[in-house]
Parts: sequence; C-alpha cells; structure tokens
Amino acid sequence: MTLAGQLFDWVGSRKTQLGLAVRVTVAATGAYALATALHLLLPLWAVLTSIIVTQMSVGRSLKATRDYMLGTIGGAIYGGAIAILIPYSGELGLLGLLVLAVAPLAFVAAIYPNLSSATVTAVIVLVLPSMHHADPMASAIDRVSEVSVGAITGLLVSFLVLPSRAVRQIRASAAKLLELIAEAFTELLAGLTRGRDNDALHRIQDGIGTAMVGMNAIGAEAERERSARLSGGPDTGPLLRTILRLRHDVVMIGRATVVPLPVEVQVRLAGPLAEVSAAIVRFLKSAAEAIRAGAGAPPIHPVHVALQHYAEAVAAVRQDGVIRGHPGDTAERFFALGFSLEQMHQNLCDLDRVVGEWSEVAADGPVKVAE
Repeated sequence: MTLAGQLFDWVGSRKTQLGLAVRVTVAATGAYALATALHLLLPLWAVLTSIIVTQMSVGRSLKATRDYMLGTIGGAIYGGAIAILIPYSGELGLLGLLVLAVAPLAFVAAIYPNLSSATVTAVIVLVLPSMHHADPMASAIDRVSEVSVGAITGLLVSFLVLPSRAVRQIRASAAKLLELIAEAFTELLAGLTRGRDNDALHRIQDGIGTAMVGMNAIGAEAERERSARLSGGPDTGPLLRTILRLRHDVVMIGRATVVPLPVEVQVRLAGPLAEVSAAIVRFLKSAAEAIRAGAGAPPIHPVHVALQHYAEAVAAVRQDGVIRGHPGDTAERFFALGFSLEQMHQNLCDLDRVVGEWSEVAADGPVKVAE
C-alpha cells in the first residue's frame, strides 16, 4: 500500500478524533472572537470554557456545559457574597477569605466532582478585584459572562460543526466489545484441549474491562441525547445489559476451563466443542458487524444446532460414565461448563433480539470503529 493510501486509511479510522479537534479549534477561536467583540475583561476564560465543554459527543458536551455552568454560577455567587458581606483589609484579610471560600467549596467538589469549577470561580472572584481594584460584584458578573460566552459557543459548535452523536459511538463501542468477547471465547474453549495462553487471555480480558467502562459512559451520553430529543435510536439499556451478561458468561466459562478436560472426555467432546466455538464466534462477529453497519441481525440457528449437538455429546458422556472416577473438581468444571454455555445461549438469543432492534433504526448510517 502506498504512503498516501496508508495516510488515507489512518485518517479514516480516526474520524471521531479529528472531528473533535476541528470542533475544539472552531470553539476556541469563536469564543475568543465573541468575547473580544463584547469587550469582556478576560477573554481567556471564554476560550478555556469553550475548550472544556466541547466534548467527543453532543451528549457529553451537554453534561459538561451543565456541570461547568452550575459550578461557575454557584462559585460566583458564593465568592461574591463572601467578598461583599465580609469586609477585609490587607493580605491577611484576603488570606482568611480565601480559606473561607476554598475549604467548603473544595469539600463540596470532593463529594460532587462535577461542581469542581465552583472553587476556581470563587477564588477568581475574590482575588481578581484586589489585583485590579475592581468591585467584587462586577468581578462575579464578569466571570459568569465570560464562562457563559465560552459555554454557549462550545455547545453551539458541538451541535453545528461535524456533530458526533453518542448513538453512533455506542454502535462502534458495542461492536468492538462483541469482537473482544468472541476472541476471549475462542481462547477459552481452545484451552480445554491444548491448555490456555494466560497472557493472551489476560490481555483480552483487560481489553474487555476497559471497553465496558467506555461503553457504559457512552451509553449515558446517548440516553442524555435521547432525553433531549437530539438523536433517535432504541434504548441503549438492553444492549448494554446483554453485552455485560455475555462478558459474565465469558468469566464463568473461564473459571470452568482452568485446566484441560481429561483426555477421554476431550476425545468425545472435541468435535462438538469445535462446532460450538465456530458457531458462537461467527455469530458474535456477525452481530458486531450488524450493529456497526445498522444491518439485519445474523442468523442464530447455527448456534442452536451446535449447542444441541454439544448437549447430546455431554449426555452420551454422562450415560457412558466417562466422567466417573475423576476428581470432584474435574466433574464440577465439566458440569459448570455446560451450565455456562446454556446461560450464554440464552444471552445470545437476547443479543439476536437487540441487534434486530438496532437494525430497525439505522438513521445514523454505518460507523467505522476508531482504533
């Protein structure tokens, strides 16, 4: 592949990040221009606020704007009230007011991190007048005005300039998670006959955990957008819960496959397990692609057939007494594997239904996963 082709692919895989860079740049320059035109005292705060509230998705921008404005207004009111109601003179007096302002607001911010801007605002409202010999009330008003300009600019840019909806991002995030679960499932079942590559499995499991945290955050943003009627699409809750249950299934199967099966059991179950692995992995990867592209749900019938064949093979093993004579923990893992696969079967049926719901509403079009 040529250098130009590689660059094109690299840019294409990072559309979301590049879109954010463009929005932040437009928001910062726009906020500075507007603050200058309005002759605000410190356009810097408008610029910084616009950068803070311009987030990866519209839903996240809404939350950042709300939190930052609440913190700023609260800090301005509290800092201004202290400066007006408690007269002071000299550096020691100002130091006392700072303690009175910072301590309670820092305590509130420790409990409610989304209000952390209140502490900064109160300090600015208290200290800035002493530097410029200004009125504390005017300082509070200036601060709120500067932040308002930045917040409004950032929010408008998030809506209008290359807007990124969380519902698009959750498609990509869910698809990536399903692919990771498929990869982990392959490694786990293969370990029943050849032993497990624990380093590879830990890497996959860590990736699943990190991706789950990210998807839950994006899901909250998508629901925020849906509540504000900024985007359509189905409820994200069923999708998130189904993928979480599938992740739990992988964990349970991992506990049941710590060591390979006894050789005589391997011989009897190698074929059915290979069929189960191939069918489930194929379904998970097809479901991931369906969610990503907004296409129809993949056929789940091969999963039903594979698990039925496995159940028949397990019944034959039990009937023939192959598992007898082995240690109790071996028998426990043997039966736990069957239970876990049956539980995963139910959750895959739920995934089939959820993918169908997401395929019915594909107004956002295909989404490419950002690496």
